[in-house]
Amino acid sequence: MTGPFIDTSVPPSGTGCVECDDEGSWWVHLRRCALCGHVGCCDDSLNKHATRHFEETGHRVMQSFEPGEDWFWDYGTQQALDGPALAPPTSHPAAQGAPGPADRLPADWQRLLGAD
Repeated sequence: MTGPFIDTSVPPSGTGCVECDDEGSWWVHLRRCALCGHVGCCDDSLNKHATRHFEETGHRVMQSFEPGEDWFWDYGTQQALDGPALAPPTSHPAAQGAPGPADRLPADWQRLLGAD
């Protein structure tokens, strides 16, 4: 799937969730918009910025931005899909870890997510 939902030439917006970085927050996993490259946090994170990005922009296809993962999700159909290789880098640096970033991750992060 390409066309109006995926642009293979656009690099990711950075190595972490744009909004979490701006707010000094943290994330569980990262997702990358396949159209504009915006990196946001997943729905297991407190802020769910990847979903919020879809809701605010209508950019409906995202790809995992985790090392070793290349799956895509279409918010419009609520289904996984196959997609092309996107512009590098294809994930955050492996040393960055997840959840993260480590220097902002609270010791009780699992409790904060309700995952006691």
